Amino acid sequence: MKFCLFIGPLAMGVAAVPLAAQDTAETTEAPAVEAQAQRQLDEFAPGTARPPRPGGSSVLSGDWFAIGGGFVYGANYSGSDEYRLLAVPVIAANFKSVGIRPRAAGLSVNFLEGMRGKVTFSAGPTFRFRSDRTGSFKDEVVEAAGKLDTAFELGAQAGVSFNRVFTRFDRVSLGLDVQFDVAGAHGGSVIDPGVSYSSALGRGTVVALSVGAQYVDGDFADYYYSVTPEQSAASGLPQFNADAGWHKAGATLAVGQDLSGDFRDGGLIIGGALGYRRLLGDAAETPFTALRGDADQFTAIMGVAYVF
Repeated sequence: MKFCLFIGPLAMGVAAVPLAAQDTAETTEAPAVEAQAQRQLDEFAPGTARPPRPGGSSVLSGDWFAIGGGFVYGANYSGSDEYRLLAVPVIAANFKSVGIRPRAAGLSVNFLEGMRGKVTFSAGPTFRFRSDRTGSFKDEVVEAAGKLDTAFELGAQAGVSFNRVFTRFDRVSLGLDVQFDVAGAHGGSVIDPGVSYSSALGRGTVVALSVGAQYVDGDFADYYYSVTPEQSAASGLPQFNADAGWHKAGATLAVGQDLSGDFRDGGLIIGGALGYRRLLGDAAETPFTALRGDADQFTAIMGVAYVF
């Protein structure tokens, strides 16, 4: 599932996106949701609005590109109670029926973006960088436990969308991401199921609500949440052994608005999103979270993109 950084591409990926896509540095799927809405407008209400381009075609009816940037306000690392503001770029596109969407510190590709109909599918590769506890932070106790290495996760996404469920312009999507660290940091795997609902509220407004959970294997849990004897001696935290299990669950609400009032003519889109995650199991019980941080994690995103 995909949560791109703007629902305008900051809603750009919020429709049907797993938590992998919805973590601290993510984006959304506005152009993607808007493109779907445009297909439905064309199908059910042809010729009812002013032509957005010469000949009446829509920017989003074929190949399109979105370039922009925004800000993400979120936890310094998973389980932290310290927050930081990050500037993030966004690049998204549909090209020759292939969709490219931003993810949290990464990208996803959908080879089935050109599908039409009431039921559509998505499938393709994903990648992301995971940089939890790799930089500097204010908590001297956590810092004393030592910095971690950056993980590079490769994997795949697959999903199904049911279009025109309650209205002519909405969509319910189910998706699954599976990713593996290939950089030798945590060396484990992450599984992200999720579901989302998105709808166009007119020709220039999109909303999307997505919920999901995340399951991690023992290697991932041990790397990020265990406290080894060496880490305990250096930081004073009690020793802790983390095992595989459900890592987090949460939801994200995103809204995108085309500044011209009609997303078919491209141009500037602004968007924002609010997200909440609750760490679960050993991710919540580890001393890094229970003693030094917070299992409740919040994210706010604002951004702007130019679609052409």
